Amino acid sequence: MTMSVPHTPLYQRSLSLDHQELINLISNQQDILIIQDLDGVCMKLVKNPLTRIIDKNYVEATKLFQGHFFVLTNGEHIGKCGVNAIVDRTLNDINLGKSRGLYLPGLAGGGVQWQDCYGNVSHPGVSEEELNFLQQVPQKLEKALIEFFKQNNCGLEENKIKEGIQLTVLDNKVSPTVNLNIFHEYLQHQEDSYRKLQQTIKTLMDNLQEKAKHQGLNNSFFVHYAPNLGKDPQEREIMQIAKGKDSGTTDFQFMLRGAIKELGVLVILNRYFYKKTGKYPLGEYFNARQSPKDNHKLLELINDNFDPIQMPTIIGVGDTVTSKAKEVNGELIFQRGGSDRGFLQLIQEIGKKFETGNITVYIDSSDGEVKNRQSLKLEKLINYKNINSSKELRVISGPGDYRDKDDLLTLNVVFPGGYKQYIKFFIKAAITRYHKNFYD
Repeated sequence: MTMSVPHTPLYQRSLSLDHQELINLISNQQDILIIQDLDGVCMKLVKNPLTRIIDKNYVEATKLFQGHFFVLTNGEHIGKCGVNAIVDRTLNDINLGKSRGLYLPGLAGGGVQWQDCYGNVSHPGVSEEELNFLQQVPQKLEKALIEFFKQNNCGLEENKIKEGIQLTVLDNKVSPTVNLNIFHEYLQHQEDSYRKLQQTIKTLMDNLQEKAKHQGLNNSFFVHYAPNLGKDPQEREIMQIAKGKDSGTTDFQFMLRGAIKELGVLVILNRYFYKKTGKYPLGEYFNARQSPKDNHKLLELINDNFDPIQMPTIIGVGDTVTSKAKEVNGELIFQRGGSDRGFLQLIQEIGKKFETGNITVYIDSSDGEVKNRQSLKLEKLINYKNINSSKELRVISGPGDYRDKDDLLTLNVVFPGGYKQYIKFFIKAAITRYHKNFYD
């Protein structure tokens, strides 16, 4: 008598490669909510953000989800470095995205820039005083970089420095950013100079926060480091110093307080419920800046206001999760960070609380131009019951430190093939779901 092996649902698995099972879930379950990061997930990580491209078929596929798909990114929708400009270039028409509703709906700027699929943008909870302060930041960042290279030429030609600064300072509306990828390339053989540049930008960001306080914006801003090593006891993100080929923290984002991805999950969930039920569980004007900051209180807020019967299965998709060991008094302490960790972990906890089987998905973006990601480790398995069958793959190590056994975040499904593999999956899932729901 043959014993049947019980089927393990995806939400109970770790580092699974069963992408077909995830397609089955997405296509067969009506109440699905996909919350997805962008860079490294559906686009290749590049050193120059102005060279980013996005697959046209992927853009078209997002439309098929019709209110069940939203992005959640620390980048922005608008501006020269925004995703809308990438979509416009992909469609080769600046009017097509708006007329057909092909812009990516959801939250940018970490959670304070909302956009619908027609490109209508708003900044809920953000004051004019804050926007005015942010408008001045890119110029200050550029000035600081010019001064740094006056004091530390680093052997670079003047035109190379000028070009590098233009590529490095991103004048985002609500998250002005210094992206050091290009200077890491220029200074890869001058590690001390690059580290000094990292520290200079960190100091500048700290000074900007102090200046904001003196202008009455005492609790308006924070600095997001990507990648980072988690948070210190004061809840400030910890910068990752470059080491060897690992560029450490490359993105220094001056952001609005409350612009944290896990808080954005609540904003998206609130709007999703409105479309589904006609009511906003947290009120029509709820925004990320009104959210409590820790996951325990976030879960309480969700538990007190959202109907568990109406709760969807949430699928969170990201590519930035870190865990690095640090020896303290002979013991290993793990610094856990990454800009996607918080929102993926919250989605996981919501799934446990509401028993909705939420799924966390990880995209391996280590093959991009930015070499600060640890790749997934795979091994081939031979099916000994059928020795002639092809070898199968399994993941034996995730993106964090393999010794970190107490990490609370479980990555249910992974894509070792990066954004290209994910895009193929996404398009297939969208088409399968569309035909299932509309042509059965």
